[in-house]
Amino acid sequence: MRARGLKVVVAAIKEEADPTIAEQADELHWLHVGQLGKMLKLFHKAGVVEAMMAGKVHKTHVWDLRPDLKAVSVLMRMRNKKDDTILGAIADEMGREGITLIESTRYTGDLIPGPGLIAGKITPEIEADIAFGFPLARAIGGLDIGQTVVVKNQAVMAVEAIEGTDAAIRRGGELGKGGVTVCKVAKPNQDLRFDVPAIGPDTLRALIAAGGGCLAFEAGATFCFDRDEVVALAQANGVTVVAWDGLAT
Repeated sequence: MRARGLKVVVAAIKEEADPTIAEQADELHWLHVGQLGKMLKLFHKAGVVEAMMAGKVHKTHVWDLRPDLKAVSVLMRMRNKKDDTILGAIADEMGREGITLIESTRYTGDLIPGPGLIAGKITPEIEADIAFGFPLARAIGGLDIGQTVVVKNQAVMAVEAIEGTDAAIRRGGELGKGGVTVCKVAKPNQDLRFDVPAIGPDTLRALIAAGGGCLAFEAGATFCFDRDEVVALAQANGVTVVAWDGLAT
């Protein structure tokens, strides 16, 4: 974004963000989960008027947060603690403070692949598992439970919940004894400001450790980070990776 002439002020979450983010920032501030008030003060001081969420916070850390007074006031107004509720409340509070949370795809659309095979090959068995798993993944996404299901032979091995995608893959691979198909999708009516699905090398490593198989993610709606490394890992380990749109590939 600095190449576009934008000043980049980063509020990085401790124990989550990669320290090398400093190389991409004009200003870098480290915060604990829940320090919403501190973040807003930092943004105001830096003259921030637009913000974008990037990366992820492990859900287990969300339940170990250290809320400041601003965060407590936001939490008190929430009707539940679902991901969309929490992130939407943060976005609303930022808006009240004069900071607009923009779509996380605005400057990163080139990281979202269109439909097509990225590595490996699609067998009839894999195609059947994708067709079986995608509607299930979308259903749990609509309930704000998770975005991923792990299937094998048209049976569900694991459903992503608070543990996150990689842990769900490992659990599904263990139960399926390898050769599983991972289906990751956007939620119905996905809010592009936050929680846009993403895959990357760590996702591949989790699948490889779980015995390999196929990683199928929703085309046009999922970030694919470090694509060259994803392809190299997949090819070296006989894993299929496909950006899926429900059509024949």
